[in-house]
Amino acid sequence: MYALVEFKGKQYKVEKGTLLKVDLIDAEPGTAISIDTVLLVSADTVKVGSPYVEGAKVSAVVESHEKDEKIIVFKYKPKKDYRRKQGHRQQFSVIRIDGISA
Repeated sequence: MYALVEFKGKQYKVEKGTLLKVDLIDAEPGTAISIDTVLLVSADTVKVGSPYVEGAKVSAVVESHEKDEKIIVFKYKPKKDYRRKQGHRQQFSVIRIDGISA
């Protein structure tokens, strides 16, 4: 059984026990969250929402908050002595899917 959910403007395919890297959530680790924006549920039959499946819900738990690898942004213009170097580390949350209820 799997589901397609929309969470914070992005779409994810989830199953029970899946670990997801999502944009940073303002919740402590160990907090239970529920996702109501379910686009599709596939069990014995496939239910497609328009835009969301009514009554479908995905429950999850926030596992941790982490930082991604560093990305280097380097701009330069040849022969003009123009160089700019900037680094960035995106923060994200890891959530574990507990169950899918249709």
